[in-house]
Amino acid sequence: MALRTCWVVSDGGPGMENEALGLAEALQVPSIEIKRVRARAPWAWLPPQLWFRPFAALSAESDHLEPPWPDLAIGCGSESVPFMLAIARASRRRTFTVQLQHPRVPFRNFDLVVPPDHDRARGENVISTLGALNRVTPRLLTQAAAKFAGAVEHLPRPRVAVLVGGSNGAYRLEAAEAARLADDLAALAGSTGCGLMVTPSRRTGSGNERILRERLKGLPAVMWDGTGDNPYYGYLGLADAVLVTCDSIAMVSEACATGKPVHVIPLPGRARKFDEFHDALRRAGMTRPFAGRLESWTYQPLNDTGLVAAEIRRRLDSIG
Repeated sequence: MALRTCWVVSDGGPGMENEALGLAEALQVPSIEIKRVRARAPWAWLPPQLWFRPFAALSAESDHLEPPWPDLAIGCGSESVPFMLAIARASRRRTFTVQLQHPRVPFRNFDLVVPPDHDRARGENVISTLGALNRVTPRLLTQAAAKFAGAVEHLPRPRVAVLVGGSNGAYRLEAAEAARLADDLAALAGSTGCGLMVTPSRRTGSGNERILRERLKGLPAVMWDGTGDNPYYGYLGLADAVLVTCDSIAMVSEACATGKPVHVIPLPGRARKFDEFHDALRRAGMTRPFAGRLESWTYQPLNDTGLVAAEIRRRLDSIG
């Protein structure tokens, strides 16, 4: 079965969207359309099985879901699940449906379900992944590196990309932790002579960003201020090593997709799924805890996206 059209179905959150978009790009579908969906009340409060008119539950700001149905639909996150179920029914299962992350509904409703290993989900139509799917490829990194090379050419080598997350349900990044991180980065620059390329995330918070920016003044460091194009992929492409806070499975996965040494910065807190994720990457030789110094090692880059794409092609070939 040849894929000509693909819908990426998500709530519009960058993390969710990038997972699904990365898989669509890996499959090299000629036409990829992003569908951002939200449910309106009261449907948003009900389990998907009770939605007798799911397309009518779309909020006013959602994209329309209507024929012609795509050859492939990739959903990511809980918001997408009811609409992915509806697409499967409306297309009479002619659309090949792939649900990323655990859908919390029977897996048989989809052609393929792709949860992370730490969800411990198993089934004939389930392929689990070590990390989060993403858009990182050698080509993307090369293109992004060329775009931002001029902005960091004054930095000494080794150049270190520093990916900073923030507080979530498992970890905490507050003023004290931000100050400690800034001091650790300053000490690293002093002891190694490295250049720092720092990019915060939406969860970092303006207060923490301000602390980092102020304490890194006068050091060989650049920090994205949130204006203009995001240099995130550029920094990954230009880096000799990567430091990333432990709170984001997506950012750690993207860092490991580069094949460069990845040092994970600890934060206060913990959760089972994060513990299992980080333990698995350490056992695979991809990451090491950040202990105030840079280490060098090699490993096979994390390529869950390519593995899932290959499985989808295999299943489509069997359909004919």
